[in-house]
Amino acid sequence: MSCDDQNKCDPRARREIEHGLKLAKNDTEFIWGWGSPAGKLRAVRRAGLIAACAGLNSRSHVLEIGCGTGLFTEMFAKTGARLVAVDISGELLQKAQQRDLPPLQVRFIEKRFEDCALEGPFDAVIGSSVLHHLDLFPSCLKIFSLLKPGGIMAFAEPNLLNPQVFLERKWRKWFPYISRDETAFLRWRLKRVLLESGFKNVKIIPFDWLHPATPEKLVPFIQKFGVIMEKTPVFREFAGSLLIAALRPPHE
Repeated sequence: MSCDDQNKCDPRARREIEHGLKLAKNDTEFIWGWGSPAGKLRAVRRAGLIAACAGLNSRSHVLEIGCGTGLFTEMFAKTGARLVAVDISGELLQKAQQRDLPPLQVRFIEKRFEDCALEGPFDAVIGSSVLHHLDLFPSCLKIFSLLKPGGIMAFAEPNLLNPQVFLERKWRKWFPYISRDETAFLRWRLKRVLLESGFKNVKIIPFDWLHPATPEKLVPFIQKFGVIMEKTPVFREFAGSLLIAALRPPHE
């Protein structure tokens, strides 16, 4: 998403661009929690789950929203999918372009995802921790329109029932990596919005109990603990993230 006249007139977009600039000046992966030993494992698992939900393969034409520094783009590209990876922040995209991914397979674009109609339609629209930065219902409608009939949206987003996620949104001034407008989701409310947007086969699954600050020696234990918690009713609702998948019906 480029900082064009439309974005300059959109206070929310302008704030996100400014937030991206601040993040880009630092070790972005560390700030987001992907740079530690536990964080790297979380990222690989998350990318794998999103790719599996979206059915990514060498025949897939995919839009990745909010690609940021390209951390997940690089992992999605390993499926062989052709990716159009967009972000609002030119500064974050500069980091993404330094990954030197194959230009015939991956295109990084500084563009609003709302303006990607000419790039599509897409077999899948995917992203990691981006929907919670957007105005949800209009964004879901736009994602629906960008998909081919039978296409899939697949995202991983923060779970508002997780204690840390809740505190970050309640007292965001204590957490400078949280932007003014970003939120988090309750899965039953999110499911309702997706159904109202026209999606079918909506699945939202709580996952992720491995905190990025977990000491490396404790990672195997926490991973095993997390598997149990993700299968335990009630307790699983407090996981850190939500895995989201939904289908645009093939025949409308």
